Amino acid sequence: MAGQHSPWFAVPDPTLGADHADTARSPQPPSATNHESGPTASSEHWFDAYLFDLDGTIHLGDRLLPGAVETVARIRDRGIPVRFLSNNPTHSPATIHQRLHHLGLDLRLDEVVNTVLTTTRWLRENRPEAVVFPIAEQPVIEALRAAGQPLSDDPASIDIVLASYDRSFDYRKLQTAFDALWFHRRATLMSTNPDRFCPYPGGRGEPDAASIVAAIEACTQTTCERTFGKPSPLMLDLALHGTGVPASAAVMVGDRLATDIAMARAAGMTGVLVLTGDAGLPEVTTAPEAERPHRVIRALAELLPTA
Repeated sequence: MAGQHSPWFAVPDPTLGADHADTARSPQPPSATNHESGPTASSEHWFDAYLFDLDGTIHLGDRLLPGAVETVARIRDRGIPVRFLSNNPTHSPATIHQRLHHLGLDLRLDEVVNTVLTTTRWLRENRPEAVVFPIAEQPVIEALRAAGQPLSDDPASIDIVLASYDRSFDYRKLQTAFDALWFHRRATLMSTNPDRFCPYPGGRGEPDAASIVAAIEACTQTTCERTFGKPSPLMLDLALHGTGVPASAAVMVGDRLATDIAMARAAGMTGVLVLTGDAGLPEVTTAPEAERPHRVIRALAELLPTA
């Protein structure tokens, strides 16, 4: 059956919110609490395609989250397409595939879509001759080189400053971006993904691409023109390509309101928030109605129909 939006919005009992900071990063199975999550605990029907975020949804750090293997297996048993979406630009799709397969998740390489893939594909199809200055880690740089994209750190020749998650970001890179954007006024600013931070187990995190974009915007007074990760429709289009499933019949499952749920909402698809990563009940209940998920679940075990 094609997926349809629920005509109402409901979230689990707010009493769960007091402990969310711990349970989201160190999730427990639903039976570990006395909380009754109500009518949204299980979906009433199957969707025609299931799209999953990775960090904070399928896995957290180097371990799969509870219910991930079983949930994906049940979907596959019905022959329903599954895709795995990630805004993490520090790994190629091949590396993500190998890592998750090693952890015990059943997936194919062509089911993995991340910002390394969406960024290089958009540039190849739309700006193949543009000279790019990547403020990024090696997977992005290697993918751009493999795609034949011209790269340079000469501000006078840069067409696109591409900001990404970069643990080697320093003043030299900021100066190069500044000169290309502000002094030469020839470049545009783009980013691989809009995430503020990357979640880590134990409630920790690391600054992500948005922090680097913010530094560049602050000194150049320019605005990031385009981003290639969720909630961009570029990632959704690539994920659903070849499935024959329209967005309205698919479901996006993730842990972030600003990326996973925002992409679903913008595309007219169902968005399900799982409380095992970034967002908790306080963020959901205070968000504007148009930005809320259609369903909230505590773990992936609550996602699918019980029968």
